[in-house]
Amino acid sequence: MNRDNLPIEHFFFTEPNLEKILENLDVVRQQIHPVIPDEELNVEQNFPSVCLVGLGRCGSNIALEVATLVYNARTSYLHEVEYHEKQAQESDLKSLNWIRKKFSIDKKSSSTPLFLIEPIVMLGDLDKDIEGRIRFSSQAGRAQFLEAYRKLQIMDLSEVHAGGAGNAPILGQYLAKIILNKDTSSFRNDSWRHMHSYLVDSCGIKANQSRLYFYIFSAGGGTGSGMASEFGLAQQFSYLSKTFDYRAELNKAVDKRHSFVFEPIFTSGICILPNISGKDIDISEALHINAGRLLTKYVSEEWDFSYNEERDNDEDPENVMQRIRPWNSMMLISNDIMRYAEEEDGNDVEDIDVNTMEKYANQYISQQIFNILTAQAVTTDYDEDYFRRAGIDIAETIRLDANDLFMSLAGPVAVAYAESVVRKKGPMSEVDIDDLFCRSIELPHFNDDTSAIEGISVLPVESERYRNCIQDYRKSQYDSNKLNNLHFFKNCSSIVSIISVPRDFKLSFTAMNRLKVQLNRLFPNTTLKRYALVIGASANLSLTTLIAKSPCLSDDFLTLMVSYMKRCFARDEYRYNDEIDKAIIGFIQGDVFDEEEVEKYFLEYENPAKILDTNWYAIKPMYEKKYRELIEDSERFVSINDIRLDMKNVKNAIKYLREIYRHRISKTNMLSLN
Repeated sequence: MNRDNLPIEHFFFTEPNLEKILENLDVVRQQIHPVIPDEELNVEQNFPSVCLVGLGRCGSNIALEVATLVYNARTSYLHEVEYHEKQAQESDLKSLNWIRKKFSIDKKSSSTPLFLIEPIVMLGDLDKDIEGRIRFSSQAGRAQFLEAYRKLQIMDLSEVHAGGAGNAPILGQYLAKIILNKDTSSFRNDSWRHMHSYLVDSCGIKANQSRLYFYIFSAGGGTGSGMASEFGLAQQFSYLSKTFDYRAELNKAVDKRHSFVFEPIFTSGICILPNISGKDIDISEALHINAGRLLTKYVSEEWDFSYNEERDNDEDPENVMQRIRPWNSMMLISNDIMRYAEEEDGNDVEDIDVNTMEKYANQYISQQIFNILTAQAVTTDYDEDYFRRAGIDIAETIRLDANDLFMSLAGPVAVAYAESVVRKKGPMSEVDIDDLFCRSIELPHFNDDTSAIEGISVLPVESERYRNCIQDYRKSQYDSNKLNNLHFFKNCSSIVSIISVPRDFKLSFTAMNRLKVQLNRLFPNTTLKRYALVIGASANLSLTTLIAKSPCLSDDFLTLMVSYMKRCFARDEYRYNDEIDKAIIGFIQGDVFDEEEVEKYFLEYENPAKILDTNWYAIKPMYEKKYRELIEDSERFVSINDIRLDMKNVKNAIKYLREIYRHRISKTNMLSLN
């Protein structure tokens, strides 16, 4: 398939000239790496193996929080190593308390703090004041951080659109499509051309060593929810087009050492779900509908890409490119976790202001990102003297690379997290693995010893029922039969467990084996289980478990999807009762799926006006005019109508849920001829 015959869904611009891509990458490389002495100019600096892309206000805030945390930890590590004697007399570094407690970064601490990898962090928003919002933040040390953290890059997209997306994901998606369909050389802002080459054009080639990309965004908003999947699709389109060798390189003289090689990249959305339950929560709010649209779109695309057996020709690259999905997996983190954490701490959630809740949410998400980053970090991501100074034997680590995550994680993913202070008892350190594992899957709560927020990121079932299940699980001395009948655990396809231990702690075989026993019993039908052991990346023992695919059967996930379908797809006679709710449960559980029955309840296309009311009919032509003005090629015009979800998306989403609902594996039986 050539460039002039792309499917209408994907007019994404990709730079065809490899020479220009390499030039743009060199500019980005010079921006993110400190200046090196003249005698070392011939040494080419590698890109970090990880990139965080924060989109929208929520996503950019969280990505910025992660970068700040990394910077503070690294600064404190280097400071203590080089100026240990002076540190006791110096003033407080004014880091966040939870950073100090989590990483033992304390001026009185005699232990050597950790040093974490530094990812590239790209921030983007449709608000033209994103840079001002970040640079003029009153957070302590922010100005110094922005000056020193060279790997932070701000995507200024204001020349395409200088306002937000009006809390409408379809507008955020359409504006992202304009940005990504437009030739980068026609942007007045040169920095966008360079960042586009890093993020989109060069993914998978030798010159760009980044292999993991995490897109962080809020599902309930307009900008992040709409832009994130479009940015992910553009990157997947560029990567897969190289995989299928869509077009020959225009410049044959380019050094082929920098050309595309088949190295898997792993991309994941980190999706912040809105509050969904509680006495003051109304499920018909627009942010719930927005989140439901994102979830419906993603699982529909995941079904089409990974499971659909109705394809015309699976070997046809054109067919594959029309079925791409934005990420390999999408991690789900509910904002409800903050409310449960406050309730567990004995506080009234009504007394917590929204900024504090958001701060806690950012903390929880940052914790998960850290463990994922350190689990796959390559040695080039660290300071060359780190392992020697810290006394860590790199041979003892068990890491996950991009290919491990690529093969292990797909579809919706939930996170379970807990950590423990390692207590000395004689010559050995001890930790209660059973308790640690149980805390990781509980309702979210604060850990008083470490100030971390622990627990599950998406509730398997309604909170009170789940709380009772966990209590029974503890009382029964961790009998997994109290929990493993829940779809969340029973239908999980794969898990990845990341154990991070302090430098001097030796995790015993017995403890590791006990953890594996717990996981095997709680996830009885899981086909793939992967483990990573990270040494020296934390002052505490921490456990992160990534639970794949089955979260789409959780109450929260289903409720958000169905609320969107009822609001924006349902025929009038079904919009105001619970017939559709019951029908979709029946579609998922039934032995046979009658697709024609779906047509009884739903219209052919989603109706965005159901969220935006009458404004939609004024907005639509205005945004389409913007597209025509910015992309003058009429053959590449895309109408907003073209990116509406349709009934096929609804059917595919139901098929995906049916597939996961029926997930089983047969037990291995011993066969003998004797």
